[in-house]
This record gives sequence, C-alpha cells and structure tokens, in this order.
Amino acid sequence: MATSRRRKRKLKAEINVVPYIDVMLVLLIIFMVTAPLLNLGVDIELPQANAAPVTQQKDPVIVEVRAQGQYMLKLQDEPPEEIDEQALQAKIAAFVRQNPDTPIFIAGDKRAEYGLIYRGMALLQSAGVKRISFMGEPLSPGEN
Repeated sequence: MATSRRRKRKLKAEINVVPYIDVMLVLLIIFMVTAPLLNLGVDIELPQANAAPVTQQKDPVIVEVRAQGQYMLKLQDEPPEEIDEQALQAKIAAFVRQNPDTPIFIAGDKRAEYGLIYRGMALLQSAGVKRISFMGEPLSPGEN
C-alpha cells in the first residue's frame, strides 16, 4: 500500500504594501502642491503716506485693526492670530513686561472707522505700551 503523503504548504500572510506606497506618494504630492497656496494672513488695505520707513533691530509687534472691528495680533516671529480685546490687552501687557523696548505698531485698514483704531490705541496704552507707531503704505509716485 502506497500512502501518498501530501506535503503541507506553509501559508505566508504578507501584505502587499505597494498600493499603500502609491497612495502615500499621491498624498505627498497633493500636500506639496497645496502648501504654498495657503495664506496665513488677512489682507487689509493700509493708508498711504509720504513718511520715511522706520528701521529697527527687533521684529516689531503688529496689531491690525480690520474694517469690521476685529483685531489681529502678530508677536514678532509668530503667525498673526485673530484675538478679542481682553486677550489682546493681556498678551500685550505680558509681552511689554518682558520686552519693554520692542516697537509696537498699529495698522488700521483704511476702510476702518477712526474710532476703532483709537480704541485699539487705548487698549495698547492700558496694557502698558508707552510708544505706539502707525503703519501705512508709501504713496506711489505722483500721488499726494
């Protein structure tokens, strides 16, 4: 009697990773293409002036006042962030205590009411800012 023995095959459970690599490369390409298109700031139209540009060694702190009355705060190397009045006052007060000589600029949208910009200046002053500078766009040649 001949017994036929079948050889048992060992099953290998392997995952085919090639499709996953393809998907990851496609996602990488999508992120590389869309990353430069992201705009972290908010466009505001600054008023124009004939003043000479200010030169300073430290990065300034910029408080932007939008036409609708919202505030944007840019602390030196940080990206700009929308902020309410109480948080703006608290952050500026803490910053001024640590960096008293850093210039602080206020940039008001030219469509913003003067009262909104004045309110922003009052907030900065109550936070302990001694000197507030205004930001503006230089006039084009021929404009007055």
